[in-house]
Amino acid sequence: MKPILTLCLFGLLLPACLFSQNRFDIIIDEIMADPSPPVGLPANEWIELKNVSAAPVNLQSWRIGDASGQSGPMPAITIPPGGFIIVCSSSSLTAMSVFGTAVPVTSFPSLDNDGDQLFLKSPSGKIIHAVSYSSSWYKNELKKEGGWTIEMIDTQNPCTGAANWKASTDTRGGTPGGINSADGVNADNTAPVLLRSYTTDNSTIILVYNEPVDSLSGATLSNYTIDGGLSLTSATTLPPLFNTVQLKTNTPLAVNTIYTITASNISDCKGNALSDGSVRTGLPSDPITGEWIVNEILFNPRPNAWDFVECFNQSNKIFDASKLSLANRNNSGVISSIKRLSETPFLIFPGDHIVVTEDPDNLAVHYLVKNPAMVLPVSSMPSYPDDEGTVVLLNFQGEVTDEVQYKDDWHFKLLTDTEGVSLEKIDPAASSSDKTNWHSAASTAGYATPTYTNSQYRRVDAVLAAITVSPKVFSPDNDGRDDIASIQYQTEGPGFVANSTIYNTAGIAVRQLVRNATMAANGYWNWDGLDDKGNKLPVGTYIIFTEIFNLQGKKQQFKTPVVLARKL
Repeated sequence: MKPILTLCLFGLLLPACLFSQNRFDIIIDEIMADPSPPVGLPANEWIELKNVSAAPVNLQSWRIGDASGQSGPMPAITIPPGGFIIVCSSSSLTAMSVFGTAVPVTSFPSLDNDGDQLFLKSPSGKIIHAVSYSSSWYKNELKKEGGWTIEMIDTQNPCTGAANWKASTDTRGGTPGGINSADGVNADNTAPVLLRSYTTDNSTIILVYNEPVDSLSGATLSNYTIDGGLSLTSATTLPPLFNTVQLKTNTPLAVNTIYTITASNISDCKGNALSDGSVRTGLPSDPITGEWIVNEILFNPRPNAWDFVECFNQSNKIFDASKLSLANRNNSGVISSIKRLSETPFLIFPGDHIVVTEDPDNLAVHYLVKNPAMVLPVSSMPSYPDDEGTVVLLNFQGEVTDEVQYKDDWHFKLLTDTEGVSLEKIDPAASSSDKTNWHSAASTAGYATPTYTNSQYRRVDAVLAAITVSPKVFSPDNDGRDDIASIQYQTEGPGFVANSTIYNTAGIAVRQLVRNATMAANGYWNWDGLDDKGNKLPVGTYIIFTEIFNLQGKKQQFKTPVVLARKL
């Protein structure tokens, strides 16, 4: 009787065992968020689940959901190791069952085309897997327009995020019920990165990582420190994505104070550990007029590029981008097309340059973006026409903190083509409505400076123009020491154009270094010791003759000697 009793108990307990699962045993590995226009699959939204564990799993009472809610419970159905299940609405069941085992749920979440946060939850309420996808995950401009799924590449690395997903290459538009067309090895050997933080009240700090972190390491209090005389009392890894950690402080944070939090020994789901990372945090407040300003505008972008607006925090306060907006004025002069800068809290510290645009990746193709984390994407920009328009910044109360009524004739008059050239504010503290306080970005800076100091930035203090060369003796022999002569310049103000020619001691021009180059407030040109034909020049002393001028008739000339030497 005892063996029979044991067998019966095992049979009774087996379903319960099948319910008890670890994170990532079952994963979301394919998403059809935008089925229209259809390519070869039914025009239905669905997600695919894969069992990556070594045991069968009964999905009875499991649920899927997104940021707006969750589905009804799944029926009793078992997914074998390596098996797939298609989850869809009841109305889509017949069409999707053709491709494999399909499970209908009530209240199937509406999958947003541009991006959504999906989660898979066990009957106990435990988050087994979550995905926060966006249309950029397709990595294909055509396929993100509809009819194609996004597929996980390496299902053994479910934490990696965007780097582990791409559009399906199956001719039907997806692979429901089967192995993904993108299936392959995509090893995760990179530690998580601590991106930023924000506060929800004066004693609660949220840390944001670039990927899900191990719940235990994320919740280990000893892995965190904070300065400013504060200490931390608790740490909690937050579902559903587990890429955020909530910290509690022993005493309230002070207003207008910047704190630094350091994290260490934080690992991801593959065991890659962050050795040391730090971010700033603090309590945000609402800016007033003149504290949150327009600093740079690109209103006439190149073909296949986008407008951008750069804003600058010139106060000693911390702002929250989720409580700030960008707008324009319509033909009646009424503020319109209001766009919030961020859907989630994002702290902006004193001196930060924040760029708002529709496509951050596209921005980086056209310009140097020194601080990509400071680029905030919006689904659509307010209209900023190529000839003239109005850029408006609003605080949380809807008050205007800064406004620019720009015109295309504010650009430098000697520029024959202003397409792709931004307007930069010269002095951030001066009036935004003064057209003389704006100038075209310098050619030497690539015609725009998103996320960093403007090329035309100028302090109000008078600055004398200067040309210097370093080193004064250089040897272009590619030995890694003094191979290049750097001709450094500084101008008195914006709007200067330069011509620089190198002469030998006989007065013969040997190299036209720059011609009609628009200059930044300061910068440099390099000379490699070659002539205009790319030939090596003989050793000796050379004169760098530089002439700068502006449209106001200001002209200056500089003769700067430099010695070219070569090792024997």
